Amino acid sequence: MQNSTLLAGIDLGSNSFRLEIGRFEHGQINRIEYIKETVRQGNGLDEDRNLTPQAMQRGWDCLGRFAERLSGFKKTQVRAVATQTLREARNREAFLSTAQKVFGFPIEVISGREEARLIYLGVAHLLPHSSDNRLVIDIGGRSTELIIGKDLDARVLESYRVGSVAWSMRFFPEGEYSAQAFKTAEVAAQAILDEALTSYPRHAWDVAYGSSGTVGAVADILGVAGWPPTLINRDSLNWLKRCLIRAQSIDKVRLEGLKEDRKAVLAGGISVLSAVFDLLEIDELHVAQGALRHGVLYDMLDRAVYATDVRTTTVSRLSKTSGLDADQADRVNKVSQYLLNMVIDDSKSGDVNKLKQKLEWAAKLHEVGTIISHSDYHKHGAYILDNTDAPGFAAPELHRLSLLVLGHRGKLRKLEVDFDNVGFIKQLLALRLAVILCHAKRDPEYKSLKLDLVSEQSRSFKLTLTKDWAEKYPQSSHLLKEEINAWQKTTWSFDLNWVD
Repeated sequence: MQNSTLLAGIDLGSNSFRLEIGRFEHGQINRIEYIKETVRQGNGLDEDRNLTPQAMQRGWDCLGRFAERLSGFKKTQVRAVATQTLREARNREAFLSTAQKVFGFPIEVISGREEARLIYLGVAHLLPHSSDNRLVIDIGGRSTELIIGKDLDARVLESYRVGSVAWSMRFFPEGEYSAQAFKTAEVAAQAILDEALTSYPRHAWDVAYGSSGTVGAVADILGVAGWPPTLINRDSLNWLKRCLIRAQSIDKVRLEGLKEDRKAVLAGGISVLSAVFDLLEIDELHVAQGALRHGVLYDMLDRAVYATDVRTTTVSRLSKTSGLDADQADRVNKVSQYLLNMVIDDSKSGDVNKLKQKLEWAAKLHEVGTIISHSDYHKHGAYILDNTDAPGFAAPELHRLSLLVLGHRGKLRKLEVDFDNVGFIKQLLALRLAVILCHAKRDPEYKSLKLDLVSEQSRSFKLTLTKDWAEKYPQSSHLLKEEINAWQKTTWSFDLNWVD
């Protein structure tokens, strides 16, 4: 990545959508512009957990304005992530299909732990290097993330379904404040957060930081009122809670520093923050500058510049913990990459590199289902990948990886995939052929084989091999002939071309 390259990180949160634009200069990202819009999608989920038409429209309108600001940006310069509300929404695909057309860039719905990882990355990058064990807290609209890490390394990550929007709607629905309402809200939050005591005991961290959302809003109010502007302690938090209780209702709250868009969710956020203070025995919480959107930017930088893509680390860790045959995985990867190289367009280097990388992950994990059973292990493997927390991966990306694992053997008609996606089909065929050629778990002789995409219009592939090769490897030849039948049940065809 060249110096002066612009990067954009977008956080589609439950309360606000945020756009951070930074300029890459000598390993750092310097802010160029920050835009925040209160979209409040978190209170747009109905009883069936569907986003209402109004909530979806608010999101689309905001993304349209973001798209205008990002005109001229390439896809490699922009990354947008969505959090708890879209994790919950049953009709999220309806929202996302229009949202991505309006926005013009992909939108990733990330898991709670991936959100926590990116939050910590953003916070840590904007703090001085330190040997302290850091506790980072981020109270969002519908989820709260807790992380313990050291320097840039997040070590304990979790996301809990409790947040400022959800708690305000549930315990302060009419905007009325009382000591009892706060007590009830705090007890309910602690009931969900109780399990955090095991992973986040007081002796496990040295200093606590709060990121974004509720913490930022509380700090703004306290700073104007004369409290330390970058520190929240028990006394200041209790003072703020008493201010709301004395006001009795949202309409009577008069606090300098309280922004209008935060009024409706302040009580819920304070009750959750109070619960976290009591549960984790926090005396002081430092206000961090970094947040999820900064983590998104620095994660883009890690992938593009430093070749420290956490997804590759995740695949390696999952492979090791699952006890997979590393030699076989490397064998299948080597052969599948050789085959893929013959049917991809090298002129599209960015797309080619992504195809190769994702095929490598699939090859490394194609046997992951064997930790459950050797029978139908490809189905178990797909299930594992669809339901695991995999740092670095967004849900759609992980699902595509699961489809490659599911489809690497057996019938193809079981795959609920878009057979118009030529890149995926090339990956799938390369992986299936590699598994066939490596079926004996020995290094196969494959350099004499030639795979061709006859044409995208006819949707046909052809594998050329010599008759001598077929006589030398009769089992592989038999399996390749069966592969012809597998593709006949799809919109694509695969055939063998025998030469002397």
